[in-house]
Amino acid sequence: MPYRDGKSEYIITRTQKHPNQGVRMDRNSNRLKPTLGLFDATAIGVGAIIGSGIFVVTGIAAGVAGPGIVVSMAIAAVVSLLTALSFVQLTAWQPMEGGVYEFASKLFSRFAGFLAGWMWIASYILIGPAVSLSFSYYFTALFPVADSRLLAAAVCVVFTLLNYIGVRHSAELNNVLVSAKVLILLVFSAAGVPYLEMSNFVPFMPSTVGVLQGAFLIFFAYGGFGRIAVLGEEVKDARHTIPRSIVLALVASTIIYLMVGTVAIGLIGAQNLGKSQSPLADAIRAVGIPILTYVVSLGGLLATASVLLTSILGVSRMAFIMAREGDLPTTISRLHSKYNTPYLSILIVGTIMSVLALFADLESVVAVSTFGLLFNYALANVSALKLNEDARLYPRAVPVAGLATCLALMAFVQPSALATGVACLVIGAIYRRVRVWRTRN
Repeated sequence: MPYRDGKSEYIITRTQKHPNQGVRMDRNSNRLKPTLGLFDATAIGVGAIIGSGIFVVTGIAAGVAGPGIVVSMAIAAVVSLLTALSFVQLTAWQPMEGGVYEFASKLFSRFAGFLAGWMWIASYILIGPAVSLSFSYYFTALFPVADSRLLAAAVCVVFTLLNYIGVRHSAELNNVLVSAKVLILLVFSAAGVPYLEMSNFVPFMPSTVGVLQGAFLIFFAYGGFGRIAVLGEEVKDARHTIPRSIVLALVASTIIYLMVGTVAIGLIGAQNLGKSQSPLADAIRAVGIPILTYVVSLGGLLATASVLLTSILGVSRMAFIMAREGDLPTTISRLHSKYNTPYLSILIVGTIMSVLALFADLESVVAVSTFGLLFNYALANVSALKLNEDARLYPRAVPVAGLATCLALMAFVQPSALATGVACLVIGAIYRRVRVWRTRN
């Protein structure tokens, strides 16, 4: 039966081959337009990776890992790279809007695909308030009169509106933000090197467990590389562009992370970083040049802004594709007649993020979000294992290692975050079963 909304028309069909799939939309009548090139996609990846992770989570991780946070960053980078190679294989095989949700659905099972998409949404909805709070902390470091909670919610609203009017405009703004924050991080590193105190690196690894816990937290900072794969329909020549952009974004971000982490520890030590809500701004104060503090704080604002921008982009697209496939209410997949954006999905996601920003605790949402990311990326590796030999770019050992390292990092999740993450999984599974039952009856 046809469903009309303004100038748009979508054809709703009931899938007979797989009765548990429910109501699905005809893909060809409700597709997003490819407008993003290699630079845009890479910048979205870098923008998603370099953000609150380096500007704020660095402090949280330093509190548990000590100077060994540099090792934590390296471990998280290796885990990310192994999983990124699975993403490369999957997107080279068949680039699709929805990323792991689609890959797991086609290669593993529809139920696994649903859980991947569900946990992606849960994880990135929590990233929204985390990065908006990070933004407000750096803003209040410059202008102490601001109310950090209200400011965080307001920032979510602003970037929701930017996503509402189109991915092309969002990508152009993101390119500017990414270029500026990378330049600022390079300035931070260059300015800080002459003032490093080697005593701040002793003892280098006070606790092996702490370093691994730090790697779990820092993975939050790397997790954004998978966001590029969610935009499969909106990237030009996606089969080649997405794999290249994922690797480029991850390599560039890893180099910057290791450089900035080393300088931050050397300037004020892990203990002081662990106490700070704006650790890089506090670190650069040790140089004694006030203008650098303002520059780095500006970098924190730009970094968190670009992550928030791409978070709303990624979550809204995931909700859109799940609705188009019938796993979420189909009304969410409506496209705006003028902007060609999934406007209902964007508005819902932005509203939830804005409300959570008023109440969320930064460290808690980071832990739960990281659990969700690791779950999602574990399924990406499982999906890559299911590829036929002729579609495989790397040996099976690569996704096996990616899966093993994701599961290993999960072992260091905080008990409260683990309980919340498992609760999200259970709620998603129940919702899925109820939706399937209602569709069949």
